[in-house]
Amino acid sequence: MPEVSGEVAPKFSSVREAFENNFVSHGDVGAAFALYHRGEKVVDIWGGLADKESRRPWEEDTLQYVFSTTKGITAMCAHVLAQRGDLDIDAPVADYWPEFKAEGKENIPVRWLLGHRAGLPALRTYVTPDVAYEWEAITSRLAAEPPVWEPGTTHGYHAITYGWLVGEVIRRVSGKLVRDFVADEFAPTLGLDLYVGVPSSEESRVSTLETIQLRGDPPAQDVLDSMPPEMRAAVDAFTNPMSLTQRALTVVDPAFDWNSHEMRAAGIPSIGCVTDARSVAKIYASCIGEVDGVRIFNEATLADAAKTVSDGPDKVLFAHTRFGSGFMLQSPFSPLSGPNAFGHSGAGGSLGFADPDLEIGFGYVMNQMQGNLSNDPRTVSLIDAIKASL
Repeated sequence: MPEVSGEVAPKFSSVREAFENNFVSHGDVGAAFALYHRGEKVVDIWGGLADKESRRPWEEDTLQYVFSTTKGITAMCAHVLAQRGDLDIDAPVADYWPEFKAEGKENIPVRWLLGHRAGLPALRTYVTPDVAYEWEAITSRLAAEPPVWEPGTTHGYHAITYGWLVGEVIRRVSGKLVRDFVADEFAPTLGLDLYVGVPSSEESRVSTLETIQLRGDPPAQDVLDSMPPEMRAAVDAFTNPMSLTQRALTVVDPAFDWNSHEMRAAGIPSIGCVTDARSVAKIYASCIGEVDGVRIFNEATLADAAKTVSDGPDKVLFAHTRFGSGFMLQSPFSPLSGPNAFGHSGAGGSLGFADPDLEIGFGYVMNQMQGNLSNDPRTVSLIDAIKASL
């Protein structure tokens, strides 16, 4: 087991044990975890390798690409604008982004973008990565496209497009891309090491993602043939290039190189955050209470952000999902720490959330991806240890 460094308040010693066990039992290569309780940092630990090939160790200042954990940060930007009176989340998107009204989208409210109800989970055709890095090239496409289902009637995870859709509303209202809003509004006031698009100056600190390794024994076809029909349908949806699921999760062809500086620097506000565990935990803690004299959400904003918007079968993920306005909420698909917790996981295992009942802000980042979009055994074990400690 690798050496684990950092600090843990005595009350939370079992959390450190769970973190250490993730290397032994759940395949962690490099990872960090932080916990705030009642506005105070009580756990801040890290260990393992930031790069498996070179054996570069995970240091206190190592940064990690966290995929859809980004979505929660982007949602915070929207809610802060609403809290200031600059944005009405229940107003039509077209009030702020007039071009969006094309193809019958004139009545879609901003809240449906946040709650994955807009019917725009994928682009009609794949684009190349260089096009995906051009903000207006993508937002103009989305503004012109018709929904793939009647908006508001159901929901489906807008895996990549969420960032461009919500991000463009934020840009139209504030004049800032999400990367700049975070850099100006959150990072300096809270002292965060958090970037929606990492600058070149910080690139050397970013860990190397280890993607999922699929084993070929038993043969894949035998496994598929043994599945019940509903499970086979879900697998087909996740692998068929023409399925809505695959198009929503992929968007570009050829696929992004997740370890390239171009990808890390792009700052796509659904998947593009590079940060550390303590920054994730701290920003979530500041949503529910004061941290270092800063509180992001007032009580009304907190209640609005965590109010259920979508709950039921997800047309993209083939699972029962539950979302507030930009945040995952407690469900079997996204197990958090309690009924009022809210946050967002990232593909492969990262997770950030707040629980106003337990008064915690939680941040976990890692470089060994696992085959899940949520419900990772590493974060489940950490959550269980926290609840036992409290």
